[in-house]
Amino acid sequence: MPLGNPPAEDRDDFTAALPPELFQKIKTIQIRTQRTVNDVFAGEYESAFKGRGMEFEQVRDYHPGDDIRHIDWNVTARMSAPFVKEHREERELTVMLVVDVSSSGAFGSVAKLKNEVAAEIAALLAYTAIKSNDRVGLIIFSDRIEHFIPPKKGRSHVWRVIRDILAFRPTLRTTDLVGALEFLNKVSRRRTVTFIISDFLDTGFVEQFRVTARRHDVTAIAVGDRREQKLPPIGLIELEDPETGRTILIDTYDKNVTGGFEMLSGEDRAGLTDMFRAAGAGEVRILADDRSYVDSLVRYFHAREKRR
Repeated sequence: MPLGNPPAEDRDDFTAALPPELFQKIKTIQIRTQRTVNDVFAGEYESAFKGRGMEFEQVRDYHPGDDIRHIDWNVTARMSAPFVKEHREERELTVMLVVDVSSSGAFGSVAKLKNEVAAEIAALLAYTAIKSNDRVGLIIFSDRIEHFIPPKKGRSHVWRVIRDILAFRPTLRTTDLVGALEFLNKVSRRRTVTFIISDFLDTGFVEQFRVTARRHDVTAIAVGDRREQKLPPIGLIELEDPETGRTILIDTYDKNVTGGFEMLSGEDRAGLTDMFRAAGAGEVRILADDRSYVDSLVRYFHAREKRR
């Protein structure tokens, strides 16, 4: 079922709270992803993230070909005929979207900023989770918890989540992943499927990440930009850290400089990957200029399903 327009009872409040261009952006995201979600994405998501187990539903007559391991011997003995137990998957999950809006995300060397891509991914995951009848909650953070929506179901709720993700306007702040993870653990007492969407340009969060990954089913979606990995040969450029304001002037014609930059960047990415793996968390790498981050997510879901 498509996301459609906001429910009639919420439509006036919803549209009044949004500039027309933002409302149109939300609709555009829905239209662009709806076919993919319906045809591919939702199925891969449901296969990758199973429910909490199987729940007994009923006993029925045995039919030739049924697995004899499912025979209910007590009922069979009473009825003098074979009966089998039927179970259904307890599908409902709680999905938490933890979205980094710190100022390091306000960078993009092509068409979109990292923060814009992160918001679109979060919106897509929210829509997919609701379509799969899961509950969805939202934590938006920078160096503090900027916004929190407790998990709920329903079309009206997912409109609110998507609206708040795309409408949020962060101040220029640093990143505090430890604070975000501690807040997640505080508000989510039970195990959740958690997507942390960030560029992970922070330090000192490894231990708290490990604690969180033990309590929840965590996937780290690392959003970056190609220019954070490799610098083009264009001469002197000034690089600024958007979170601290510190600047440095470098010569991109100097191969020692650019080579060192690439090496350090690669080491940082490899270190994060090792940390995610050691913590038992999943990892998806997205570049802000990727034409289709959906493909990257589908590949991850498919690989996760095969591992299961």
